[in-house]
Amino acid sequence: MTPILRMPLLAFSLLCLLALSLQSQTARAADPDRLEAFLEVTGFDVALESIRLSADSAPQMLGLSANDFGSEWSRLVGEVFDTDLMHDMALDILSKTLSDDLLNHAAGFYASDLGQRLVVAENASHMVEEDGLKSESGTSIIDGLVRIGSPRVALLTELNEASDVEDSSIRAIQEVQIRFLMAAAGAGVIELRMDEPDLREALRSQEGEMRRSIKANALANAAYTYQAFSDDEVAEYAQALSEPKMQKVYALMNAVQYEIQANRFEEVAARLSAMQPSQDL
Repeated sequence: MTPILRMPLLAFSLLCLLALSLQSQTARAADPDRLEAFLEVTGFDVALESIRLSADSAPQMLGLSANDFGSEWSRLVGEVFDTDLMHDMALDILSKTLSDDLLNHAAGFYASDLGQRLVVAENASHMVEEDGLKSESGTSIIDGLVRIGSPRVALLTELNEASDVEDSSIRAIQEVQIRFLMAAAGAGVIELRMDEPDLREALRSQEGEMRRSIKANALANAAYTYQAFSDDEVAEYAQALSEPKMQKVYALMNAVQYEIQANRFEEVAARLSAMQPSQDL
């Protein structure tokens, strides 16, 4: 699956999951063994693992830093963002929502030679811990492509549009923030002076700037991730992602991913009430 944007959301996901579940009720849900194979062949298992890399954005939303909690933060992240736990959460949701028909369609593409090379590149991109490095490298690539008038920029933009990076990321960022802040307020970690509707409106007011930032970041990420692929291969991937069945798979994958992220952030908020910012000696 294409790399997620690591940013600091889930009513939206639950609605997506419900809609997709209703759509697939006429088809038999995939069995556990096939779901395990699906996670591996598409690279979604690594995408789930990379969710833990977003954990440090939680204290930032409270005006703090992960370093403020010293070694306790690493322990907390290890427990809350446990890979096996997130893996099981994904399997549980997918077992109720992903039909054999959609699984076969997506797995068929990603099992191809091009699909497997894409997964290797995407898995590596997922696990780059320094987002700044990826963003700077990708931006440099884009700048160079623009200077020579390369059509690749348009192809990468088409690829991102096909996977709905911009819209799904905006909804996800907003929901993760809302759920985290509401949970933190409920746990007594912060005093929230807005109710939920006002908080949502405040986030919506920032949507224009957020959209521009996400679009630029997504383009840089794509340039970095797919730099070893030819223009024809990028175009083939964009076409594959535009297929109606693949669109449904991606909507579901995004919903699963962001629901797990929001759920884990809520758990972080609950546990922060028992932690105090500290400094290792």
